[in-house]
Amino acid sequence: MNNVQWNAFCEYRDRLKDLCGKWMNYSPALKELQKAAGAKDTPDYPLETAVVYNTAYDEINREDEIKLIVIGDNPGKEEQLSANRRYLVGQSGRIAEGFFRRNPSLKIDFRKNVVIMNKTPVHTAKTSHLRYLIKNGGSEMEKLILESQIEMARMASKLHRKLVEGSSGDYEPELWLVGYSELKGKGLFLPYRDELKKSYGTSETWNKVFVYQHFSMNRFLIDLRNCMKENGNLSMKEALEKLGRQHRDEIFCSGSI
Repeated sequence: MNNVQWNAFCEYRDRLKDLCGKWMNYSPALKELQKAAGAKDTPDYPLETAVVYNTAYDEINREDEIKLIVIGDNPGKEEQLSANRRYLVGQSGRIAEGFFRRNPSLKIDFRKNVVIMNKTPVHTAKTSHLRYLIKNGGSEMEKLILESQIEMARMASKLHRKLVEGSSGDYEPELWLVGYSELKGKGLFLPYRDELKKSYGTSETWNKVFVYQHFSMNRFLIDLRNCMKENGNLSMKEALEKLGRQHRDEIFCSGSI
């Protein structure tokens, strides 16, 4: 990374670390709600981190080349373990890692060239459990989940724009929003969606934002495979761009932004 990119990444990392530290003050109440949310449909598991800062950021250095930002939903069971405290290290992360490994033409190492984010750092065993936290946690939990989405969207947009601004022109980093269903209708992440679009304003970097199905349960791969079947002459890169633009237009043009 050059000076512009490195400084922008450090600002993002430090800001998120500070915010997660602040939001960890909710941990006692959060953990009770997180346990209750998972009790009906999730096997018991060690709940260790209520709000998860991605410690993988602390291993990124100036010599690394960031080619992509990938934004998942929120930290799950494996992500919140004290031994991990990293985003997308569960099944979905392994699927993503395998996809890039099997497609060397994209020239992206998922663990070296990607900044992995979430739409909120608040842990739940399943993303849908966030609704339980909002419904049963009172105004404080509702505020926490809303505030975290707004802040995460603003920071993602700012970092992405700075990475592109500092690029040499040979390659402009993209931003992938993965997790399609909760960005539409009455989805959990409408505040994130709306704030993200607002944060880009009229920046041309918005053209480097793409939306995809989630990696979990192979939805991303199935969707991409269907796109390639319907458009047989497309390369992998072309198919990704076509599909990502299509979903971006569906999500952001249908919402009231």
